[in-house]
Amino acid sequence: MIDISKAPKLGFGLMRLPETEGKIDYERVNAMVDSYLASGMNYFDTAYVYHGGNSEVAVRECIVKRYPRESFTVATKLPIWCIKDNSDRDRIFNEQLERTGAGYFDYYLLHSIEDGNTDDYEKYDCFAWGMKKKEEGLIKHLGFSFHGTPALLERVLDAHPETEFVQIQLNYLDWDDPVIQSGALYDILHARNIPMIIMEPVKGGTLANISDRCAKVFEEADATKSAASWALRFVGSLPGVMTILSGMSNAEQMAENIALFKDFTPLDEAGQAAVTKVRGIMRDVPLIGCTACRYCTDGCPMEISIPDIFSAVNAKRLDNTAWRPANFYRAATAKGGKAKDCIACSQCESVCPQHLEIISLLQEASDMFDK
Repeated sequence: MIDISKAPKLGFGLMRLPETEGKIDYERVNAMVDSYLASGMNYFDTAYVYHGGNSEVAVRECIVKRYPRESFTVATKLPIWCIKDNSDRDRIFNEQLERTGAGYFDYYLLHSIEDGNTDDYEKYDCFAWGMKKKEEGLIKHLGFSFHGTPALLERVLDAHPETEFVQIQLNYLDWDDPVIQSGALYDILHARNIPMIIMEPVKGGTLANISDRCAKVFEEADATKSAASWALRFVGSLPGVMTILSGMSNAEQMAENIALFKDFTPLDEAGQAAVTKVRGIMRDVPLIGCTACRYCTDGCPMEISIPDIFSAVNAKRLDNTAWRPANFYRAATAKGGKAKDCIACSQCESVCPQHLEIISLLQEASDMFDK
């Protein structure tokens, strides 16, 4: 049983770590880890596939080697798309133990359950396998991350009452989104009293880089709070939320988030009204719902930096001149393929947790910028 009152409200997501020349910058990560642990918070979230597997190595180098094991908690995940037979479960798990050096995992997740892969998790009996690892003392708590429909969530929970926690994507923009349906997922888990880990509270940075019109609404409500803090406070104000993951990439983001959660102030009625108003404004300008998870980029044969290109498209749609969309596009494509280089192989669409029509969106980007 997880006591969410003892869990840190802010979790350090290790998916967007700072890099230097394409490699994780351990020195900068060390400084961020030091600040985070000094604040009294200690939840680190990684995965087998983050940073091409190097995120788990960073756990060993920046955390495990530098701090007593009992002073922090580690969460990592089993990716079903890397499993071809039952032996792969143990192979991957043992590799994760070696990469991280953690000895055991405090939280272990079946990664990204959705409508297209649920049968595979059942085929390879991953829940029962995870419970065996728990019996062996190698996992303390078993759960899953989720990118499917509310109906599927209920079906999985009914079939697996051993689930101790669930990680979902939730933010104020996705709350009533017809695809993500964050609000409906939250309601299901809250009704069942299942602790929630929240990912993408700032929607991959989208809710930190808002239009001037949206920013004005927040400024009128409270000029001392940043756009990102409004998004984080929305999620942090929800009952039943155990930990909110933030994929922090620099010391400044770390400092801001620590300050926010060390002295956390839930949204009052006026704050909720401001968020609702901003959500309405953003709904008037449809944005690409990319969260920059970068699952799409690893297998792209043309080495197209799809999330960065989509950020440029969103900036153009918003006409947010501060972003200088054309310049941002040029920077995003300086070391890789352009949008026009897409060969429509569909590899990206097959792994996108947001179920985006990436090929057609790249064509839109090409029409905008490849002139």
